[in-house]
Amino acid sequence: MTVCFIGLGSNLGESGEQLRRALADIGALPGTRLLVQSSLYRSAPVGFLDQPDFVNAVAKIETTLTPQALLAALLHIEQHYGRERAFHNAPRTLDLDVLLYDDLQLHEPGLTIPHPQMHRRAFVLLPLLEIAPDCTIPAIGQAELAMQHCLDQVLEKLAD
Repeated sequence: MTVCFIGLGSNLGESGEQLRRALADIGALPGTRLLVQSSLYRSAPVGFLDQPDFVNAVAKIETTLTPQALLAALLHIEQHYGRERAFHNAPRTLDLDVLLYDDLQLHEPGLTIPHPQMHRRAFVLLPLLEIAPDCTIPAIGQAELAMQHCLDQVLEKLAD
């Protein structure tokens, strides 16, 4: 079993409910077990700003899926929730990203692990640190230190 962290986000529809259902879907993937999930956090959009705020979370899973099979399964879940890729940073019903896959470093078309922007995004780091306070990002370092560079990014922890 490989320990992985998955980033979840949504800003269209019932975002909180969609993330909760997607967490259950991730835990139901073959050879996969949901270990723990973060709280939900509201964050401002990045890149394309003229869109609703996002709701984000991070999940820690164990899986026997390869990185490529895990990504394919996550993309299938996104499609199930009506994900459309109109343009880069467009609003979305569901966004699922492989953040970390043990200590693997991988760069191939369509899949980079660790996620290439995760160390610059409070909406990833804060939920990650909530469930894995000692997390290290390969080739970057301690997630807690990366978070120090994101303190200007405002997040709101949502009630459970």
